[in-house]
Amino acid sequence: MTKETSFFLPRLLGALLLATSAASSLAQSQAAPATAPAEEPSTQVVSDSLRYDDNKRESTFIGNVVATRGQLVINSDQLVVSEDKAGNQFGTATANKGRLVTIIQNRPETFERIEGKGLRAEYDGSKSQFDLIGQAVVTRYICDKPYDTIRGDRVRYYQKTDVYEAQGGPNSSAAGGRVRSLAEPRARTQAAMDACRAAQGTAKRTPAAKK
Repeated sequence: MTKETSFFLPRLLGALLLATSAASSLAQSQAAPATAPAEEPSTQVVSDSLRYDDNKRESTFIGNVVATRGQLVINSDQLVVSEDKAGNQFGTATANKGRLVTIIQNRPETFERIEGKGLRAEYDGSKSQFDLIGQAVVTRYICDKPYDTIRGDRVRYYQKTDVYEAQGGPNSSAAGGRVRSLAEPRARTQAAMDACRAAQGTAKRTPAAKK
């Protein structure tokens, strides 16, 4: 019988860092009382089995792995998470033959969904970066419609800066082992967001039909 295990890893994905000048900080502190920083969401990993090695600070999740942290979801067949002495965490997600690792980042405020797929995914907490390796594809959806796509052997995403890098190779998802990208004009993607926002507003204002 399949068992489900849950394990919380609060620092698995790292928080975004914001910097302000000392003068600006002083002005804000004088104008209004300081507010506590937003609490980091917990990360829950559900799997068929779990092995934890306290000496290595390593957790291994196997079978139908679903890791969720806020609006981020990772689906894989195996996920290995470790932590160094400085508290940085590192993760490696892999898929069985014929399957792909999937990483989904939802952005409900802009009606976007970033979906990445690859044979393997790696996370480096010290640099806040993701790597999709082998048959890598990253697609940006707006209201569930695809707009921008990057294909390659490896696609890297930096969480702090929202920067993408792609490399070609023998395991590229693009023809000829190269990198292929498709980007829609900014005006078109902005129009799609505005249309989705307007449609959502109309739905909220329309009373439910009586049965």
